[in-house]
Amino acid sequence: MHGRWIEGNDIRLLENGEEFFPRVFACIANAQREVVLETFILFEDKVGLQLHQALIAAARRGVQVDVTVDGFGSPDLSGRFIDSLAGAGVRMHVFDPGKRLLGKRLNVLRRMHRKIVVVDGTVAFVGGINYSADHLADFGPEAKQDYAVEIRGPLVAEIHRFTHAALVQGQRYQRKRLWWRSRKHVRSTPDDQPRAGTAAAMFVVRDNTEHMSDIERHYRIAIRAARRRVVIANAYFFPGYRFIRELRRAARRGVEVSLILQGEPDMPIVKTAASMLYHHLLAAGVRIYEYKDRPLHGKVALMDDEWATVGSSNLDPLSLALNLEANVIIRDRAFNAHLHERLDFLMRNSCHRIEREAIGELRGWELVRSYAAYHFTRWYPAWVSWLPRHVPRLLPALSERLHPVWHEPKH
Repeated sequence: MHGRWIEGNDIRLLENGEEFFPRVFACIANAQREVVLETFILFEDKVGLQLHQALIAAARRGVQVDVTVDGFGSPDLSGRFIDSLAGAGVRMHVFDPGKRLLGKRLNVLRRMHRKIVVVDGTVAFVGGINYSADHLADFGPEAKQDYAVEIRGPLVAEIHRFTHAALVQGQRYQRKRLWWRSRKHVRSTPDDQPRAGTAAAMFVVRDNTEHMSDIERHYRIAIRAARRRVVIANAYFFPGYRFIRELRRAARRGVEVSLILQGEPDMPIVKTAASMLYHHLLAAGVRIYEYKDRPLHGKVALMDDEWATVGSSNLDPLSLALNLEANVIIRDRAFNAHLHERLDFLMRNSCHRIEREAIGELRGWELVRSYAAYHFTRWYPAWVSWLPRHVPRLLPALSERLHPVWHEPKH
């Protein structure tokens, strides 16, 4: 069962697409038996096409390939793209594909937001990086700053088992499952994997059944235990009331608490929501840095000298109460030190520190809005729980489903 510490792992931090994509594509190119990939976004741009080629090449040499994309995050893949994958033998699944109304996607809630790759049951990748060109610096000012980890060792078996279980669960709601029954089950356990390093690690998910608050709970436990430093870099920051309370308490007992948040957000409302909490956090001694170079998309944190986490979960209502998410939590001094070095570099070179004096006192409408936002965080987890429970549903990605009429493009 995921959510337990497993010793003996080698975990490598990958920063941005420049480090992440070459490692993933190289592992797929060397795959011998199986590739399982989940992602929120897969775009048909230069990165998506490179992944497309790697998956087709693997499938054609006999590797079993399963790809799951989210129906909201990846809605516009062409018939050519999908059919060529299927023709090579890639099994491509869509999580909760939804119909559009007047061209608008309605399946915004309960999204499959995980980003996971497992190759041959021996190497795994978990993080926040999607398969799109906006994770590369040459995309321009809108290129995202983000992180993932490459994992080798016994934890990979835990992640591997989870990805298989997710496929099985999603397919239960499909009418025609004959193609699924022919699937080879390639599984392993942590005991099957040799030790690869010194890191203890835990694979933690958020779902809508048994693990509804696991990721947030592990964050809060770590903040509560922190004695020296807390550094959180998170793209979408509007956490629950208890989370904010733990940050304030940590700062007041002398822990150096630093938040790296978006200063150049891809969605302006993100900065507005976070800034409504600034006064409450700054008053307790929390340090707030806004990253200015480009949109921040990372979801990473570290506490003291050993604990760290990297994953897909933002610290906002969607990730903490609605989306399906996955994080890796790591206990390793070397990894913690390396992540701290990278985040400290951001704070020193690419961030603007928000000073309490500079933003002034809250008055009038700003005071009302800020306190309303702060106290909203106390109640929104309960409100969200009233929404209908979402049943994970996977369907094969067939061009006739997503593209009822598709013709060969004219040249």
